[in-house]
Amino acid sequence: MQRNIIHIDESKCNGCGQCITACAEGALQLVNGKAKLVKEVFCDGLGLCMGECPTGALTVEVRAAPAFDYEQTKIHVLAERGEDGFQQLKTAARKNGVSAKSLPAPGHSGCGDRRGGCPGMKMRFVPKPAVVADAATALADRSGLAQWPVQIHLVQPGAPFFHGRELLVLSTCAPVASAEIHKQFIRGRGVVVGCPKLDRTEGYAEKLAAILKDKSIPGVLVVRMELPCCGGLTAIVREAVRQSGRRDLRVEEIQIGLDGTIKTQARNKSGGL
Repeated sequence: MQRNIIHIDESKCNGCGQCITACAEGALQLVNGKAKLVKEVFCDGLGLCMGECPTGALTVEVRAAPAFDYEQTKIHVLAERGEDGFQQLKTAARKNGVSAKSLPAPGHSGCGDRRGGCPGMKMRFVPKPAVVADAATALADRSGLAQWPVQIHLVQPGAPFFHGRELLVLSTCAPVASAEIHKQFIRGRGVVVGCPKLDRTEGYAEKLAAILKDKSIPGVLVVRMELPCCGGLTAIVREAVRQSGRRDLRVEEIQIGLDGTIKTQARNKSGGL
């Protein structure tokens, strides 16, 4: 089955062990100085251990894995941690609504919100009014964002805020560097945000390609920093356009300088950058 399960980036793990004590299910252990997922059926996929990791080595991913088994986990915790550990497991299960008959649903956010998942992953779309000449000044200081979520990992192909709109692929740093991002680029577009250097970008091209298969999307605008590493975002978009199979997409790249100025832009109307 496809479900949420913990992922550990060993390159970031410093072996502090805080995630291990935070995991009431005993799914994590230190092996050769690194945190390891010892057995998939012990991991409930809620990701509560993530909040205890000081280096950001833990994330929740969706992949094929056996279902969380509460009964096996109880036996495991009793054997490894005794009665105190078992009481911790029962307390966590009650708090998070986890039991043998109540398992975390695939796609659950991992933030522990029993009432429907993490608010940060709930889809929202409230179209903003178009900017007309006499309203431009009034809207200049307002956010142009009409949707949520925006992070590439979290958005879903087919979301209503992509339909019939140009896709804006925005580097994480660009809206911090430039005050022009909302004014010139966000309003009226479907928006995704990512960092090619610091994100786990596996699957980004495939996700964007799936979005771009919606033929009502007329084009792609990449807005990134002028730094060489940020060019990875353009490469991801180029691969996504190729995978989408579309040759009718308008594609444009805009680079933002470190001082926030718009440095360069290049347009390609043949389906590639």
